[in-house]
Amino acid sequence: MSEKQQVAMAVSAALPDLSLTEIENKIERPKDSSNGDFAFPTFFLAKKLHKAPQMIASELAEKISDEGFDKVVVAGPYINFFLNKGQVGAEIIKAILADPANYGKKDLGHEANVVIDYSSPNIAKPMGMGHLRSTMIGEAIARILEKENYHLIRVDYLGDWGTQFGKLMAAYEMWGNDAEIEKDPINTLLKYYVRINTEADEHPEYTDAGRAWFAKLEHGDKEAWRLWHWFRKISLERFQKVYDMLDVHFDSFNGEAFSARHMDLPIQLLKDKHLLKESRGAQIVDLDAYNLTPPLIIKSNGTTTYITRDLATALFRKRMYGHAKSLYVVGAEQENYYKQLKAVLKEMGFTWWDQLQHISFGLMRLNGKKMSTRKGNVVSLEDVLNDSIKLARQQIAEKNPDLANADEVAKQVGVGAVIFHDLKNYRRNAVNFKLEDVVRFEGETGPYVQYAHARAESILRKGGIDDFSNVDLTEVGSEAWDILSFLGQYANAVERAAVNYDPSIVAKYALELAKKFNQYYAHNRILQDDSGQAGRLALVKAVSLILKDALAMLDIKAPDEM
Repeated sequence: MSEKQQVAMAVSAALPDLSLTEIENKIERPKDSSNGDFAFPTFFLAKKLHKAPQMIASELAEKISDEGFDKVVVAGPYINFFLNKGQVGAEIIKAILADPANYGKKDLGHEANVVIDYSSPNIAKPMGMGHLRSTMIGEAIARILEKENYHLIRVDYLGDWGTQFGKLMAAYEMWGNDAEIEKDPINTLLKYYVRINTEADEHPEYTDAGRAWFAKLEHGDKEAWRLWHWFRKISLERFQKVYDMLDVHFDSFNGEAFSARHMDLPIQLLKDKHLLKESRGAQIVDLDAYNLTPPLIIKSNGTTTYITRDLATALFRKRMYGHAKSLYVVGAEQENYYKQLKAVLKEMGFTWWDQLQHISFGLMRLNGKKMSTRKGNVVSLEDVLNDSIKLARQQIAEKNPDLANADEVAKQVGVGAVIFHDLKNYRRNAVNFKLEDVVRFEGETGPYVQYAHARAESILRKGGIDDFSNVDLTEVGSEAWDILSFLGQYANAVERAAVNYDPSIVAKYALELAKKFNQYYAHNRILQDDSGQAGRLALVKAVSLILKDALAMLDIKAPDEM
């Protein structure tokens, strides 16, 4: 039972007409700790009880037992609760040490299936820094939801279909060199793609050639399919290298091409419901009732569009996984598109249309500049990760030249730094990436949090206590209330992150916990040989476990030494 629930139970005994949930939702944390640890306001009861809030607070306080609290006092319309810090702090430490994997878990999911679609790079192009946001926001959300007992199905919906692949095939037909491609597959294909887009303004026939090649692909042309399979295979091999560095794994790589084979069903359903309308030779769905522009379902040349494939995907995923939620981690610029997708599904009569949720995020800029694959100014994510690892290795060599597994730690710190910089920002905000600011051991960075964990582990090694089961923890509970109270808020932070699909809540929690621990370390002689040493070490162990758990939810490793 959390401290907030403890307060709610005490109030409930005096207010039996209100549910425990209603009471808990009203409880506040005073901004000034001198007013208590929790406060229960009584304004909302005035109309019902026909009394002044101050009088209600006084009458209720007389009925509330102060058992488990230092004191319960009335302050105007508020009932203020002062916790028994020694007792509560001891219970927090015991709960963390007893079951760290489940501490902070509220079981919101009850094992319900959640499909999460993220990363989704386009084949025949390198994974650039622009892919980092979808990949890491998606992975972190998946891990946070798993903490809350949802069953996650991770899907990398590859961009492996559409007119752009027709353009690439047209470019290959004109300029392709197999030996050049074999030597450097992705960068060579990107060069062809950029060239055909750059020269298309002066040569409109290039665009026509791209459309013709895509039409061939849709109609099963043998050479078009050979090229498609080849481009897809070499792309996946390159993507996997990056995913391995990030420790990201998927349950499915079914992309747009897979969905293209299932489009007959949504098209037939749209026809059966008389939802398809002709517009300039193309087929659309009228969404005027939703104040949305009509999505194009079938082009005038008979080819399909992205939304046609996404309708097929949505139907397949619901049928295959029976999901309670289907999440799409895609940039904010696609907000209108996902409104269209959901509206079409609703028009088709599917009651689960609102299970689809667009998890949007802002742009990433590199040193203040926008990146674009089409224009060729893409920065390889793999290169950035390698540069970050190199920078981390240099700093480790300066700080701890004798570190035994320095290369492995540098990888954990370098990759973790890049991930943390992304996730500490609210996902809908734009992010500017500058490597020198990211890989620092001070400030609001991933290495700062990792270093706090490593420091805690170093203290524990020196302390030499493995079993805290018989340690009296009430003394440390009183002395270190600030940090213990914050540990007690972990479950609420995880819950808010899960409900809002916002990993930055966990990242900011980890940062704040690291700061509080460093302050505690600076002002307390943790290893002083006295009766309180074991309790202090138990607190350090609890902090270490929660830092590691929070970082793991962000897909960041927590090295024991740095």
